[in-house]
Amino acid sequence: MNFNLITTPWIPVRCASGERRVIAPWQMAEKGVVSPDWPRADLNLACYEFLIGLIFLADPPRDATDWYARRAADPKRLRAKLEAYAGAFNLFGDGPRFLQDLEPLDGDQKAPDILFLDSAGAQTIRNNADVMVHRFRYDRLPFAEAAMGIYTLQSQAASGGAGNRTSMRGGGPLITLVNPERELWDLVWANVPCGEPSDIEALPWMRPTETSEKGQVRLPPKGRDFDVEAFFGMPRRLRLVSNGAHVIGVIQKNYGTKYSGWKHPLSPYYRLKVDEEWRPKHPTVGRFGYRNWLGVIVRRTDNDLTELALNLRVWLAERGGGGSVIVGGWAVDNAKPLDFVFSQQRLSAYSDKEIGDLTALVSAAGGVADALISSLRPVLGAGEARAVQKSEFYLETEARFRESFALILDRSRSQNTPYPVNIEESWLKVLRAQALKQFDAVGLPGVSLRRAGRVEAVVTARRFLSMALNGYSKPGKAIFSALGLSEPVTKKSKKASKA
Repeated sequence: MNFNLITTPWIPVRCASGERRVIAPWQMAEKGVVSPDWPRADLNLACYEFLIGLIFLADPPRDATDWYARRAADPKRLRAKLEAYAGAFNLFGDGPRFLQDLEPLDGDQKAPDILFLDSAGAQTIRNNADVMVHRFRYDRLPFAEAAMGIYTLQSQAASGGAGNRTSMRGGGPLITLVNPERELWDLVWANVPCGEPSDIEALPWMRPTETSEKGQVRLPPKGRDFDVEAFFGMPRRLRLVSNGAHVIGVIQKNYGTKYSGWKHPLSPYYRLKVDEEWRPKHPTVGRFGYRNWLGVIVRRTDNDLTELALNLRVWLAERGGGGSVIVGGWAVDNAKPLDFVFSQQRLSAYSDKEIGDLTALVSAAGGVADALISSLRPVLGAGEARAVQKSEFYLETEARFRESFALILDRSRSQNTPYPVNIEESWLKVLRAQALKQFDAVGLPGVSLRRAGRVEAVVTARRFLSMALNGYSKPGKAIFSALGLSEPVTKKSKKASKA
């Protein structure tokens, strides 16, 4: 049984012609190959990372000059470079196995279902709690899907019980990929970090697993944020079981490698304080929209607590910029997958002034959204219903935000002084109208049938929301300040000015 991830055609792809093919990794450089074509979106996202990792392993650009010189795809060169590492990419066999423990593992054989983040664990099944996850879907897997599944799990693993380690970036990392919007090779090459080819021994399954029973951690190479192990980490101890035609089981043992201090080049990071450790960002439930831009696809200029992924920073600074960015990943809460995010956003470099104006629009929207859901507490309580209203608020204002930001860019680059539209005031009107519309739709129906105390609470909540939207409270002042608008004149401020 020989299934090698370098020499065997195993990756389904979509072609520019509409044809669907199955290719070996080196064929990503062939003309007309556009994108992976797995039956699951999370496998497609992981496949991009896998291919980028292969290039970083075997033939990365040395520097920006080398990157430009080798932009044109060269399938013959790529095949030769990758095949030198073929010995490390067998899925089965007596020697090293791709992303699996070097030696066989003892333990119960579980269904290959456990390779997928949205599969129900044993406790979930016992408690009959699999609402957003699924049980017993895959009792066997083709080798190709098992290979992509094990890569996805190792690179994105959430916590899964005592000693079952999360991925290097924690459970469900946020992944950002530059997309030049041409062919598969162009996307992969755009995201490969600069460096030197790695030794085959650098792959963690080529050596005994560094376990973590006593809390041992694996740090990045001294003086560096990452090496090739960032793309091929092994937080889970796994061995696939095959019947010769399919993968029919997985044996898992706890206390795999625990990573600390690594920074993956394809994910954005944040920190709570300047002197604290960087942490990987994670997706939030719901559509990825303008509220998520700052620190993920647009650098922040108002603090030094966020950092775009290395691939985005290099693309914008050294590799020409333009195109779009793919943003994706599992939104996970304490090992429970809640949502899978996959979005494509335009990618551009902006001046500090443009980013400052963008930040103002987003901050004001955040202030209004917070005021809205706070005001809805007497109506909806403190549960998920208010979070749904917040998501709806951002969704309903998305199109008008894009119009407003387009005006921001036009104003920045226009010779007209003063600009004929007050963009900030217009944006506030949009936010105010949407917040009141949502409050009234949720809070007012049936209000006359409620007890007097409840009616009073709803009326009071709407009054305070209106005050905030017009700048007459602490939240309202923060909204106006974010947009650079003058606070409304009050009786108190009039007396103060006269004094």
